[in-house]
Amino acid sequence: MLSMLCRAIPLVLGGVLIVFLFNLYAASPLGDSTATTEFSCNFGMGKGEDKQSCSVPFPPGCVVANFPGTTKPWTTISKGGATTCRFDDQATDWKTRITGTCSRCKTERCSAHFSVRVDCSQRK
Repeated sequence: MLSMLCRAIPLVLGGVLIVFLFNLYAASPLGDSTATTEFSCNFGMGKGEDKQSCSVPFPPGCVVANFPGTTKPWTTISKGGATTCRFDDQATDWKTRITGTCSRCKTERCSAHFSVRVDCSQRK
C-alpha cells in the first residue's frame, strides 16, 4: 500500500504543476503586453531639510504605462527615513512632466526614489 502511495504522489504533484502552469499562462495578457522601460529620479536629505523634489526623465514619443489590469500609472515610490513622498499633482501632467516630491526630513537622513514605467513602442 505504501509503495503504491509513493508512486502516486509524483504523478499527482506533476498534474497539479501542469494545471498551475496552464492557469498562469492563460491569465497572462501576452498578446496585449508591450515592452516598458523604467525611468527614475532620486535624492537624499538631512534632518530638518525642507521639501525636496526631482523630475523623472520622460522621453518624447513615449507614454506612461498603466499598471497591468488597471488604468493607473505604473509607478513606484521608495523612501527611507521620516518623510512623506508622492508624485506632485501640480507639477506632473503624466505626458511630458513627472515630478516626485517629499516633505521635510524628520530623521537624521532621508532618501527617496521615484520610478515610472513608460511604453516607447510607438515612438518614431
